[in-house]
Amino acid sequence: MSERIPLDLMEPAAVRKRARTVGIGALIVAAAFGGLLGLLAGRTAGVVAAAVVGVPLLLLAWSEARRRVWLEGHVLSVRAFGTRSVDLRTADQLDLLVTDMRGSRTVGLFVRGGGKAINLALAVYAGVGGREQGVFGLRKLADVLAGRGDAPGLVFSELLVAQLRAEARGLAAADRPLYQLGSLAPSGRLAQKLNPDAISRFVSTLD
Repeated sequence: MSERIPLDLMEPAAVRKRARTVGIGALIVAAAFGGLLGLLAGRTAGVVAAAVVGVPLLLLAWSEARRRVWLEGHVLSVRAFGTRSVDLRTADQLDLLVTDMRGSRTVGLFVRGGGKAINLALAVYAGVGGREQGVFGLRKLADVLAGRGDAPGLVFSELLVAQLRAEARGLAAADRPLYQLGSLAPSGRLAQKLNPDAISRFVSTLD
């Protein structure tokens, strides 16, 4: 049986703490909105408004607290309300997705296969620092992607290996490949996929 390798970028305790903060914020916002509308349109309208605002945010907080990502063999899985899995060896699509939110940039491996899609966060950067996937997880991902035997798999595998080399050398975050690729994405967009040809050219210049 294959070993299950956790690929959560944040520690579970930190994720649960953030989810609790979101949940408390949701209750405050829902209560304030419902109370205001209740004064204007009656108690029933206020309760309905509070539920409409609060329930989706509470569900979001709950899914965030439950979210776990792992690699088992060559299958990448993510759990929130349910579990989605994509076989990396046979995935139809591999992309590098950069999200820009509140001054932080997240560089993720976006995979699609079997009608399902997963965005695996590889690193998140803010300023000159950030958090990155651990060495063991990146090494296993690189091996699985190389095993695809196609050009996209090899490009992403080489990218992750270059990231591992940069970390082994003790290079600053700004000198690491994932940071540099994330910086290539124009600012002002919530999420964008980097051009595959641009990624290939960038990887070809790495040591």
